[in-house]
Amino acid sequence: MWGLSGNFAQLFFERTGLEATWLVSVRMLIAGILLTLIAAFRVSRKQWHRYLQASNLLRLVIFALFGMVPSQLTYFLAIQHGNASSATILQFLGPLFIIIYLALKNWKLPRRIDVISIVMALVGTVLVVTQGNLAKLAIAPLGLFWGIMAGVSQALYTLLPRKLLQEFDVVLVTGSSMVIGGLVFTPALVQEGSVHLDGLEIGYIAFIALMGTLIAYLFYLNSLNYLAPETTGMLSCFEPLTATLVAVFFMGLQLQLWGALGIIMVLSTVFLQGLSTKKQNSLQDRC
Repeated sequence: MWGLSGNFAQLFFERTGLEATWLVSVRMLIAGILLTLIAAFRVSRKQWHRYLQASNLLRLVIFALFGMVPSQLTYFLAIQHGNASSATILQFLGPLFIIIYLALKNWKLPRRIDVISIVMALVGTVLVVTQGNLAKLAIAPLGLFWGIMAGVSQALYTLLPRKLLQEFDVVLVTGSSMVIGGLVFTPALVQEGSVHLDGLEIGYIAFIALMGTLIAYLFYLNSLNYLAPETTGMLSCFEPLTATLVAVFFMGLQLQLWGALGIIMVLSTVFLQGLSTKKQNSLQDRC
């Protein structure tokens, strides 16, 4: 569903000519309000009271503005200026930036498997954006730029809310941060004025906001009750695979052999990190 929402976003941009800020605002407001309402039935009154304290609200606003908003906006800008397949693949560079950040923060060289992941991610990215022809890019420069920024933003999105998620319901944190993020872009809605959409375009928005955000996210959370986090991380590779396959078979995307190899290399980094985490957890259990 996450992958398909990227394809529908690309079709929406092509049909309407609207800006990414418009779609991001609508998506985040719809999904955020619904997630917050769901959280209202999950969270106790005591936790709500703690959550609304000034210190926690400040952390929420920081996460919304520097985590949620950039991760959403850069991804849809990458789709608008490139395509759903490349945007979703480049977004998976997030683990690469997390590895680099942790190495700098701890002033410690990355592990060997981390170095292998970095090299594979970089080489794979070059193959994806050039399709094996190093003389020119296979996607627009702005699409490449925003795709890389989507990877950086995804890393920030992963690193920022740790304290909030340790103390409060994850649906509540995500839903309320989406509402704040959606409100940030309301000037874009006002500036656009009245927008006339046909039934198909409204259907695209409905899928992106409901199935590709709300339902997909709840499915992901529910899977954590049955699977280890590293396993869900590896299964999330279906997102770029879905976006790419749909783009190739239904949207006319031309994918060369070198580009396919690049996709495999980028996604392999997720498997390497997942297997590494699983091995570490196994060793800790033995100890």
